[in-house]
Amino acid sequence: MEKELEENIKELQLLEQNLSNLLFQKQAFQLELNELSSAVSELDDSKGDVFKILGNVMIKSNKEKLKKELNEKKDIVDLRVKNIEKQDKMLQDRVEELRKVVLKGMK
Repeated sequence: MEKELEENIKELQLLEQNLSNLLFQKQAFQLELNELSSAVSELDDSKGDVFKILGNVMIKSNKEKLKKELNEKKDIVDLRVKNIEKQDKMLQDRVEELRKVVLKGMK
């Protein structure tokens, strides 16, 4: 019984670390999503020429093509955020389940 409790505690610690990592990933993707939304908004408001940065070079670009690229990238990042949220929910459920088991085993 003692060994099983130790294994559950180790798994719980690992799951909590994974949750923390997912939170950092989610925050990074949400920041990227906000930047992309801001870029699309600025692009909508722009009058005249628009430019795209590729590496160390800025090139003139077609406004509609650039907007389409940004929106596609937004969709991809949004999907990643949703996937992380699903993983987070599954891990949270497992953590809660394990916490109950560990607490019960410690009594």
